[in-house]
Amino acid sequence: MELANIWMLVGAVFAALIAVGVGLLVGLRRRRADAAADAAPIARAERLRALPSFRQAVRRRALALAGLLALASVTVLLAGVVAARPMSSQTIQPVNTSRDIMLCLDVSGSMSDVDVEVLTVFDELLDGFEGERIGLTIFNSSAVQIFPLTDDYDFVREHLQRIRESFDYAEGIPEHWVGTLNGSGASLIGDGLASCAVGFDHEGDERSRSIILATDNEVNGASIVTLEEAAAYAASKQIRVFALNPVEGKDAGPSAELIAAAEATGGAAFGLRETTTVDDIVAQVQEQEATELRGQAQVVWSDQPNLWIVLLVLPVLGLVVVLWRVRL
Repeated sequence: MELANIWMLVGAVFAALIAVGVGLLVGLRRRRADAAADAAPIARAERLRALPSFRQAVRRRALALAGLLALASVTVLLAGVVAARPMSSQTIQPVNTSRDIMLCLDVSGSMSDVDVEVLTVFDELLDGFEGERIGLTIFNSSAVQIFPLTDDYDFVREHLQRIRESFDYAEGIPEHWVGTLNGSGASLIGDGLASCAVGFDHEGDERSRSIILATDNEVNGASIVTLEEAAAYAASKQIRVFALNPVEGKDAGPSAELIAAAEATGGAAFGLRETTTVDDIVAQVQEQEATELRGQAQVVWSDQPNLWIVLLVLPVLGLVVVLWRVRL
């Protein structure tokens, strides 16, 4: 039996019990009154009935009985309403934040510390994300997509932690080397950036698209796509590139080539120093205005019995009070 039918049956039984109880109480009271009258007949009772106090008592009793009947009727009516499960509707239009962020990490040996920091920062930020999609692509001499853009944060956290732990290896081949050493050379930034840019989908949607590119900008070998070409492709897809260069030294910072590539997309290049951290840069990326994506409106129905239950309690309490007064 469905839950709705069960509640309707319970409500009907409850209402019937109340009605039967009221009827029995009234009947018993009448029977007792009749028995008392038969047991102790009073001579010249018409004179007693003519007394103002007697008439007033009769009126009070009649009003009490009428009140019992009215309260019982209201109780039965409200019990029926509760049993019918009153419902309310609400129109909800889902809204998701349309911000896409692709982590694009150079996993050459000199980048390990920065890569771990980037992965750690995003792992900590996941709890505050609401609809943002995160992707991860790593590269060295070749690029590997670890996971595509997704808002499945449990899935994202699992892979971020696994890749982060792979940097702490003592022997064997770490996971971040698998598939990233298939070409000749190292830190082929152009190929890596192009691979990250290809990972964005939903080209027709108004979305905020960003690439966080962590690289030491020390290219070793010839890439298939140059940094300028990869930046131009990203710009054509309205993807902003934010480059992080961790090279240490007093005059160290993003090279002119890396700065030009990032700025060509509407992004920027940063040099990591004591006063600039990955957290600072990620905060700037998050400040970008994200377009709200509104889903199809949905009508949601929900039970709203609270008011009717409160209204049902009131006449029940009234019945108790009136019955107590009638008994007196």
